[in-house]
Amino acid sequence: MRVYPTFFRLAFSWMDAERAHKIGFQGIKLAHTSGGGRLLHRFTAPSASLQTSAFGLTFPSPFGLAAGFDKEGFGIEALTELGFGHVEVGTITGQAQPGNEKPRLFRLVEDRAVINRMGFNNDGAAAIEPRLKAARAALQRRHPNVRPVIGVNIGKSKVVELDDAVADYLISARSLAPAADYLVVNVSSPNTPGLRLLQDVQTLRPLLTAVGTRRTRRQAGTSRCWSRSHRTSAMRTSTTSPSWPWTSSWTALSLPTPRSGVRGWRRRPRKWPHAAPGPVRSTAEAAFIGSPSPAQGGHRGTITLVAVGGVETAKDVQDRLDAGATLVQGYTAFLYEGPFWAARINRDLAKARRNR
Repeated sequence: MRVYPTFFRLAFSWMDAERAHKIGFQGIKLAHTSGGGRLLHRFTAPSASLQTSAFGLTFPSPFGLAAGFDKEGFGIEALTELGFGHVEVGTITGQAQPGNEKPRLFRLVEDRAVINRMGFNNDGAAAIEPRLKAARAALQRRHPNVRPVIGVNIGKSKVVELDDAVADYLISARSLAPAADYLVVNVSSPNTPGLRLLQDVQTLRPLLTAVGTRRTRRQAGTSRCWSRSHRTSAMRTSTTSPSWPWTSSWTALSLPTPRSGVRGWRRRPRKWPHAAPGPVRSTAEAAFIGSPSPAQGGHRGTITLVAVGGVETAKDVQDRLDAGATLVQGYTAFLYEGPFWAARINRDLAKARRNR
C-alpha cells in the first residue's frame, strides 16, 4: 500500500496548489542538499535496460519530467535523483516576468488533473543560465558515462510583440543553448497572448531557423505545437526543408479533454477561458504523428517524437512508446503520486520488458 496518496490528502489537498507545489519542491531540494538524495538515487536509478538513444544522446530512461515543474533550474540535480531520465526546465523567457496574477494553479483532485495558467513566470534567461551550467557540470561529475539529460524550454516574453518574437527567442537561445542538452521552442501556451499564431508555418520557419543557428552541433531541437493541423504542416515542412535541419524532434502535446467530461470543472469559476484541465489523450497524438504513413500525418523514421501528458503508470509510458514516441514526459501525476513516482514507472517498465 502506498503512503503518499494519504499524505497528499491530509497535507496538500486543501492547500493552495501553487503553495503546495513550492513546499513539496523545497522538500525534494532539501533531500538533495542534505545528502539524502545521493543515497536515495541508489534505489531510484533506472535499470540499464531502459537506456534510450535520442538526439545523439543516451538517456538513462525514456521517461522524464516535463517543463513546468522546475521553471527556473533550481532543482535539476534533486529531480534526477528521483529517477527521471531527463528534466525539462522552463518555460524560460528572454526577459524576467512575474506571470499571471494569483491564484493561477488549480487542482481538480477528483479528476487527478491540474489547470495551469501560470503565464511563464520565471527569472529570465540570463539569471537561469548559470544554474543550468552548474547542474550539468555536477551531473557529469556524478555520472561520467550515462547521466540524466537537461532540456530547456524557451518561450516568448509577454511584453514582446509578435513582430519581435524571433529576436526575443534568440535572447534565450544565446544564453541557454550552450548550457542545455536539447532546446525546446514553445509556441503552444494559451497563457501568452498571440503565442499560438507563431504555429503558422510562414511564421514558424524563420523562428526555428534563427534559433537553430544558436545551438551547438551536439544539440537537437524540439518544437512544441498545439493544434493538429498546424503541427502536421509544420512537421512536413521541417522534415523536407534544408533550412530546418536542426529540428529533429517534435513534441506531441496532449490535447485537453472536453471540460464537460471533467467532474471538478463544473464547480470551478468560468473565468479561465483558455485554461485546459489535465486529462488528455496523448497516446492518440503519438500514434497520429508516429504512424509510418505520411498520408495519415505520420513521420515515423524522420523525426524523434516526444509524447507529453496523460501519464500515470508504466503502461501509459509504454503505450506511447509503442505508438511511435521515443521519449515520454509526465508532470501532473507527479503531484498526486509523490516523489517515488518516476522510480516506480522505471521499475515497472524494466519488469515489463523482461517479461516480453
